[in-house]
Formats: sequence, C-alpha cells, structure tokens
Amino acid sequence: MKRSKITVLSLGGTISSTGEDGVKPTLTGEDLVADVPEIAEAAEVEASSFRQAPSGEITLDDLIELAAEIEASFDSGSSGAVVTQGTDTIEETSFVLDLIVGRDEPTIVTGAMRNPTLPGADGPANLLAAVKVASSEAARGLGTVVVFNDEIHAARFVRKTHTQSPATFRSEAAGSLGWVAEGDLHIATRPVGRRNIEVPTESEHRPVALFTSALGDDGRMLPEIARLGYVGLVVEAMGGGHVPEAMVGKLEKLCGTMPVVLASRTGSGEILEKTYGFPGSEIDLIKRGLIPAGMLDGLKARLLLTLLLRSGADEKEIRAVFREPYAGE
Repeated sequence: MKRSKITVLSLGGTISSTGEDGVKPTLTGEDLVADVPEIAEAAEVEASSFRQAPSGEITLDDLIELAAEIEASFDSGSSGAVVTQGTDTIEETSFVLDLIVGRDEPTIVTGAMRNPTLPGADGPANLLAAVKVASSEAARGLGTVVVFNDEIHAARFVRKTHTQSPATFRSEAAGSLGWVAEGDLHIATRPVGRRNIEVPTESEHRPVALFTSALGDDGRMLPEIARLGYVGLVVEAMGGGHVPEAMVGKLEKLCGTMPVVLASRTGSGEILEKTYGFPGSEIDLIKRGLIPAGMLDGLKARLLLTLLLRSGADEKEIRAVFREPYAGE
C-alpha cells in the first residue's frame, strides 16, 4: 500500500525546546521527525523548519506566508500538512489557517506541553498522531484541526485551558471531533460549513485591539485605541455581552470610526442578542452599533476581524460574516 506524502513544518515552541539554563527552541523539523522512527512507517514525510521561535513571536504575516507554503505543498502532491509549534498560540494559529487555507487536504497543528528534556515528553506521540491524522482520507474536508493528547479538535472551537496539563486543549462548545486509538483515526463528528478568506500576501497591516471588560472598569483606555493606530476593536464583555454603563458612550463613539465586535470573556457560549435591556447590556450595545461575535471568543473574533479588514471587507460584509461565520461551502 502506497504511503501518503506529508509535509511537516516546524515553527519552534516547546516541542522543539532544549537547553540547561531554561529551554529554548533548538530542534529543527527534521530533528523532530527523526526522533520518532514510527513516522517513517506511517507516511513519507518531508520536514523543514519554517520558523524557530516561541509561539508568542508568531505574527499574522508569518501565518499568511505559512498558508501559502502549505498550499504549495498540496500542489506538489502532499496529502496533508502538519504544523508543530508552541502551545501558547495554537488556538489562534489553527483558527487563522482554517480560514485562509482553502483546501480539502487536512492541515494539522500540534505541539507539546512537556519539552524533550523532561520525563514523559509528549511531543513525539503528538507528532506521530498528527501525521497519522494528516495521512487519513477521513480527515479530508475537516479544515485545520488540532491533534493533541490523541484528541482531534476543530480550530473554530479549540482552546488552551491549562498552563501545564497535557490535556490542556478542550472544545467546550462542541467537544472533540474524534480521537486516535491504537494508531487509528476515529471521527465522531464533522464541523458544518467552511469559511475561506482570501488575504493578499502583501496586504496592509490592519491592527485590531482586544479589550477585556472587568468589574468597575470605566473604559478610560477606550478613547486611546484609535489614537494608537488600531482600526478595529473586539470587546470581551462580561457574561452574555455586558459592560459597565460608564463604558457605553465610549464604545458607541468608537463604533462611528471603526468596527467594534462584542464577544464574551467567558470563553464559551454565544453572545446574547435579545435578553437583557439595561444600559450596557447586549441589546443596548448592539443598538449602538456593536457587532455580535456569535460563538467566537475574543481571541478568535479579533483574528477574524483582522483577516476581514486585510481582505478589504467593508462593514456590511464584516457584519454578514460574523452573523454566519461558517456559511458557504
């Protein structure tokens, strides 16, 4: 039986970090693959180091370039792609790739919570599972997924939920898509709909701020957002979409100059739209021009808004996408 051709692209992170005085990304993509001989039995793998950095150093421009590299690998015959990186931003990286890699071939993002110098390092097992998922016909059409701790998570739902646990990744809204058991892929559910955003490689930087509402906050930082050069804002509101009344006027003023998206700081559940009516409630804020984020959390709403702005979308188009972020294919 012919083995699948899989491209592995390393970005650095814990999975590649070694050293004695605090670990740092040092292992290449080729090193990671060579350290797991079972991978050679699962697929024909071509590995390289796309970046070698902590995940907090990854930029949106890096991901746009990475997406082009992934699509080029598909054009060259790869059946799937695996991206290894630090776990701090996996939920963001996978979401961006899900939006801008418009192909049926699977893109898998994985990493490690325990670096290679520690007992029980989880990187090799995660990488092997990721390659097996990328090699499977059952993974086609899933878009970008996170494979970690033998679980498969849709990029749109997955979140990092613990600072140290190997079981850190969870999909609170819908649960995992499936799992890997004894080396075999099992898909239990498939996400509905796809959204592809075409972002030119040389598109203009369009910074979007992320602001979290808190008890007693009067929003005095909000007027500075436009002055600092931001062209969009995502507000992580309390609960179902609420902010202190002292913030309302400032947010309404910002809506006149840029798109302002309303998300929840809770991390799961949809933003309410028609339940509460007090000043600073979701009904009040939406009437003043804020755009409901639906089921997207603040991190992902910020990335979606940024990509839409970089693609040239106007406010009407932005509102339509946030209304149905996975309508279409």
